[in-house]
Amino acid sequence: MTTTQNRQKSPDARHAQDARDALDVIVIGAGQAGLATAHHLARHGLRFLVVDAAPTIGHAWRSRWDSLRLFTPARYDGLPGLAFPAPAGTYPTKDEVADYLEAYATTFDLPVLLECAVTRLEHSDGLFAVHTTRGPLLAHRVVVATGPFQIPVRPAVSADLPGSVTQLHSASYRSPADVAPGPVLVVGAGNSGRQIALELAGSHGAAGHEVTLAVGTESLQLPQRVLGRDLFWWLTRLGVITKTTDSLLARRMRARGDLVIGSPLRDLRRAGVHIRPRLTGTVPGGVRFADGSVGRPATVVWATGFRRDYSWIDIPGVIDDGVVRHTRGLSDVPGLAFVGLPWQHTRGSALLGFVGDDAGWVADRLALQTPGRVRPTSG
Repeated sequence: MTTTQNRQKSPDARHAQDARDALDVIVIGAGQAGLATAHHLARHGLRFLVVDAAPTIGHAWRSRWDSLRLFTPARYDGLPGLAFPAPAGTYPTKDEVADYLEAYATTFDLPVLLECAVTRLEHSDGLFAVHTTRGPLLAHRVVVATGPFQIPVRPAVSADLPGSVTQLHSASYRSPADVAPGPVLVVGAGNSGRQIALELAGSHGAAGHEVTLAVGTESLQLPQRVLGRDLFWWLTRLGVITKTTDSLLARRMRARGDLVIGSPLRDLRRAGVHIRPRLTGTVPGGVRFADGSVGRPATVVWATGFRRDYSWIDIPGVIDDGVVRHTRGLSDVPGLAFVGLPWQHTRGSALLGFVGDDAGWVADRLALQTPGRVRPTSG
């Protein structure tokens, strides 16, 4: 071995070596947003890797409750380059979605590293250091595609409930078999809360146990079908699903909160679900609602949503009070992008069959920033 080979490399030399070894792009998250982004990165001939903490592709979908079906018909559920393999007018189950995502990664031979949780993301001298449970990775660009459903949220009042009341979040609910016999309170009247309450009405309600749904803010509700057509047929034909965040319609929709599709409250009442206003506190042995009424549930199911967790992103100027600072997915840090955020660009940005548009746009921009690679063909 020569003296030159034995000599320790200077910091500049080490950085040059790191830059040569670094991937063009690392995608964090192998859900629909990450896989759609990977498809477009492959189209540009970029060297990339998708990493995910889960043991299998589609794990997040398989972990949701057993009876879950999509609100969007199969014709609107495909990612770029591969139609969803189900009759166009049917509503896929959560396991069918998971199977599709696995098949998508296999079909396009996408490089995915599973059981690889990202613990910290750093940026220095134009390189991103992605620290993972499998060791550090380096990349010139990073796409965060971890989705909006990360940390289950329970309101503060949950801590005041007596120990005799069983509590579980909708993230842990799988079927009525998870809920012991007795009165049940579901808190949160979004899509998940209504579906779970309706399902419990068919089991616990039918067995004589009271099922109650606590409704805080009523979101904008739309029927699943309008004039014989599925709602998403109308939303796509009228251009609602592609209205951008700066449009007047989009601003009004965002102000109203999440859409509730199907499961109108009148149907829940007909099924025997007791509708109560917002849960405001506890009383000895029970809970109190905003109208002063009292309930004494044996089980509370918190369908109260999730919050995003970006505490692992150790880069200044990217996250502001828990919210990503971005322009159509591109952060203020060159080379760092996001895909799959709710309302990232349109109403469809976080939806299975529509996330591909944002994924393609972001991949095109990253390709433009990567010298020597295939140039994007789309605008």
